[in-house]
Amino acid sequence: MGPKSPVAALAIVVALATLFAGMACAGSEQAGSGTGGATPATAGSVEQADRGVFDDRVVFGQSAAFSGPAQDLGSNMRLGILAAFHEANEAGGVHGRRLELEYLDDGYESDAAFANTQTLIYERKVFALIGAVGTPTSRAAFLSANSAGAPFLAPFTGAEFLRDPALDNVLNLRASYYQETEKMVERLTEDLGLTRIAVFYQNDSFGQAGLAGTIQALQRRGLEPVGSGYYERNTGATTAAVFHIVEADPEAVILVGAYTPVAKTIQAVREQIDPVFMSISFVGSKALAEALGPDGAGIYVTQVVPLPDDASIPVVARYQDALAAYEPDALPSFVSLEGYLAGRLAIAGLDGCGRELTHDCFINAIRSPQSVDIDGFSLQYGPEDNQGSDAVFVTELGEDGKYRQVDTLVGGP
Repeated sequence: MGPKSPVAALAIVVALATLFAGMACAGSEQAGSGTGGATPATAGSVEQADRGVFDDRVVFGQSAAFSGPAQDLGSNMRLGILAAFHEANEAGGVHGRRLELEYLDDGYESDAAFANTQTLIYERKVFALIGAVGTPTSRAAFLSANSAGAPFLAPFTGAEFLRDPALDNVLNLRASYYQETEKMVERLTEDLGLTRIAVFYQNDSFGQAGLAGTIQALQRRGLEPVGSGYYERNTGATTAAVFHIVEADPEAVILVGAYTPVAKTIQAVREQIDPVFMSISFVGSKALAEALGPDGAGIYVTQVVPLPDDASIPVVARYQDALAAYEPDALPSFVSLEGYLAGRLAIAGLDGCGRELTHDCFINAIRSPQSVDIDGFSLQYGPEDNQGSDAVFVTELGEDGKYRQVDTLVGGP
């Protein structure tokens, strides 16, 4: 079946969102608000079209995984956003308004993400959604945000469906999964000369997007996966996947999953064969390094933001200062750096609007032809482009548990 047109796809999304708009919203087990020192917003009655805008503050909302196997991703994304908001608030806010974040735990489950987003928009009355984590959860949350016309900012996913130019309330920060998998296959084939590549993936829209991107990248080179294995989201049931990958005897394995099952699979496969492993950025690099320990040496991970401990990069130095000021004991990570960039992107949109803040103004301030410069990290949007960055970096995990950026892969089976 051929792909639907952007207009048709948008019509389906709007129809589904409208269908669910009247659903009762279940409360989350973990909820909270963060302001970096400001008084938390209360769920008052805000009747204006653009909710979440007050004389002294503007309120954003986040539904993400703060419990379960993917909780490190949600917690660090939130940490980075709050560090950026705290930095702005300490400087007086944006046009006299402090920034606040209301957040709810979805446990990396789609139903909870949809219900949370309904709650954030219609009960908490947030101005915009920011920092959703995951493809299936972002798909569910987006339905609600799109129906309400709320900006959907910097989701932690590279899914293609959110890059449809017809979705003009979506503002992606990161490169897509197709761009990441293209970079993986390019480096594996050109640097190492490998052709026998298998795929390990999460069996949902996230994993299937990574699988599809890998297949397309291989087909462009006259290749196809030699094998594949999958696991179900929020489980550690990887035994069957490991069996199929080992049976295929690949030279390399591309990993499209979260840190716990990815680490488990790497360790199990290495007991029998020794391929090159390369993981997509969503894995949660810091958590993966901790899960693997000394077994992580030599693992490659594609990234969509710079090295979080390289203070020679201006935006990273600024991030490190903001993180230390907000939570002194926190260690830098790729995920919280992406959250910080998401927060800074929100601040850029607010700054471009002045005091007359509306959804349309906020979106247009970011999607103007001019680039958004965040201390040298440039984001370029446009009328037909809702993705700011195309950057993909390849990193290698060392024996010291730290990542370093590499331009060329070395070694291999």
